[in-house]
Amino acid sequence: MPEIDELRKKMEAITLEMITLLKSRTDIAEEIGNIKNNLGINVTDETREIELREKIIAECKILNLDEKIATKFLNFLLNESVKVQSKDSQTHLTIFLKAKEMEAQGKKIIHLEVGEPDFSPPQSVKNSLSEVYEKGFGKYGPAKGLGEFRKSISEFCNEHFNGGINSENVLVIPGARFGVFLAISSLLNPGDELIVIEPAWPAYRQCAINAGVKVRTIKTTLETNWEPTIDQINSAINNNTKMIVLNYPNNPTGKILPEKLQSEIVDIAKQHNLFILSDEIYSNYSNKEWKSILSYKYKKSIITQSFSKSHSMTGYRIGYLISSEEIVNTLTKLQALCLTNVSEPIQFVAMNSMNEDVSSNSELIHERLEVLVDICKKMNLEFYTPDGSMYVFAKIKNRQDNTTDLSHKLLENGLAIAPGEAFGDYSEFIRLSACIEKDSIIEGLNILSVELNK
Repeated sequence: MPEIDELRKKMEAITLEMITLLKSRTDIAEEIGNIKNNLGINVTDETREIELREKIIAECKILNLDEKIATKFLNFLLNESVKVQSKDSQTHLTIFLKAKEMEAQGKKIIHLEVGEPDFSPPQSVKNSLSEVYEKGFGKYGPAKGLGEFRKSISEFCNEHFNGGINSENVLVIPGARFGVFLAISSLLNPGDELIVIEPAWPAYRQCAINAGVKVRTIKTTLETNWEPTIDQINSAINNNTKMIVLNYPNNPTGKILPEKLQSEIVDIAKQHNLFILSDEIYSNYSNKEWKSILSYKYKKSIITQSFSKSHSMTGYRIGYLISSEEIVNTLTKLQALCLTNVSEPIQFVAMNSMNEDVSSNSELIHERLEVLVDICKKMNLEFYTPDGSMYVFAKIKNRQDNTTDLSHKLLENGLAIAPGEAFGDYSEFIRLSACIEKDSIIEGLNILSVELNK
């Protein structure tokens, strides 16, 4: 059919031209990234992206082209630019890994950069580890997790979070991070958008970019006590928006949203039929009233929890996810594909520690956090006194360099901190963790004070 062949040739030529243009665009993006890096400018420019999106929509009207398709294509291009420009970005893990290398070479490092409690898991964990072999746990198991464990989780959540759920609403996962990955990768498609309120744990953005999903950032400020406005959230929503991420108590700021504001955000999500991905891993470390998203009983909410912080089981890689049965079934398919099932021995251990009284852990972190807060105030650092979590997110004033450069200087002096760049456009901020002994916190802040007073 000559006519079809001719049209196919034209389509092929256009496609090849698009690939050539994509290469040119990527090269330019890399140049821009180098300039931004040298100037210490954030990779993502929401204002510029909004302007470009408006131009694309206007052009669609002229061309009579479906704007949803065009904006999805734009999101692909924007994500590719972010990938190219973020290749040299620093995160708390960058500093952590470098610190570990230095320790392996004999250097003493005080770790204020990671949220890894230094205390041991409950005694039941040790006891259960010795029982695993004899009780025969260690075979292939259900992708959703052991039935008895999921039942225990549902009962726990109903008691503590007003959940109103059963075991079919539970998916056992190898840590909360994997739950975030599952939710974004399974529920969203390339070109879709999700909203992240920054400052935020970098994994949300990283998982989204990996899935071809565009992140729309809502930037909050210290001056507004890290609270987003309803206008900001409404303005970020468009036809491609499918999910909003919440993380309270927040990493890195320790903020807990006022209940009224949180409820308004949930209402907006319901109005626009958005998924709510609520990372509640720090709920055990709430120093004021906190309300789980689970208690709203919204069917499109996904709540992630973990034993890493509450039970100090970071290396065990065990957590759980709560959602509707339909969503759990969807996410289970990807989990089964990726890892068959979570380790049965570790599930058994976590199950037996589920109802342990771990309040002493939160009390200890709270005491350490008070020490951290007190010293930071004496150092005249600017920060919001955390409502929970285990961090202080502090602004460093009057520095010629950004806090990424500062973090590398401090490493040479034996102190590891997390640069603000890891959590969004916050190059003047640092995150300090209260996960180590008080004496070490004091010693680490002395090193920081000496450097800041140079």
